[in-house]
Amino acid sequence: MDNRDPSQPRSNPAPHTLEGFAVLHQFFRLRRDALRALAPSDREALVAEAAATFSAMAQREDGDTALFRQLGHKGDLIVIHFRRTLDELSAAEQTVAQMPLGVFLEPSYSYLSLIEIGLYEATVKLHRELTERGLEPHSAQWNEAVAAELESQRRKLASRLWSRIPQRRYVCFYPMNKRRSGADNWYMLPLEQRQRLMHEHGMIGRRYAGRVNQVISGSIGFDDWEWGVDLFADDPLVFKQLVYEMRFDESSARYGEFGPFYIGIRLAPQELGGLLRQT
Repeated sequence: MDNRDPSQPRSNPAPHTLEGFAVLHQFFRLRRDALRALAPSDREALVAEAAATFSAMAQREDGDTALFRQLGHKGDLIVIHFRRTLDELSAAEQTVAQMPLGVFLEPSYSYLSLIEIGLYEATVKLHRELTERGLEPHSAQWNEAVAAELESQRRKLASRLWSRIPQRRYVCFYPMNKRRSGADNWYMLPLEQRQRLMHEHGMIGRRYAGRVNQVISGSIGFDDWEWGVDLFADDPLVFKQLVYEMRFDESSARYGEFGPFYIGIRLAPQELGGLLRQT
């Protein structure tokens, strides 16, 4: 006997998502004692080779690599890669490990994810339309309509899915989860309520348009947190202002869980020598 309330949906659907570039964040500490032990000529040769390799990685037609000088005790260097596939990310990771500089880079953290656009509003609208047409969820006709809508959205949003790493001076990266415990379980909320909360959350971000570029990447099934967030800006104060304001938004205040924050300053490959010479 089915005792469920017939007014409630039999499932709580996930929003549809679009995925773009695979993303790998690498965080390193410099092996300073080993670098100091090098002869100046050997160090200069190592710097020249690393600068040339990173420059080539940043000049790809499909994908990107960017360097950032990391602030604070958590590390010294952040390397961010955008690639089409996990295999290409693996190749990028191996390139960094196998260059002569790799011997002097100690991994301190890494994060793997895929650029993601969550289609909350489009999902609610589409599901409502399909239900009004009398289609059964996950039936062949339902799935065909969903596939067509996703392809349409994928074409419209291609520039966000397959973008280059924003050319901003500063980066702020942090991982996050949606809480799923007790009364504040994000995943038990009806889709329509999640859509409303995400809409309100997004309206805050829109007020910072032009001042910050935000890249959201999904990592469920790929890493220890559910999303990675990259904020790129020319004024680092915007990171504090944006994150602080969003803390008062219900979707963050009730359902957001945040990991460690990492801050970096853009480092052109030809400036890598300046970082290494400071050891």
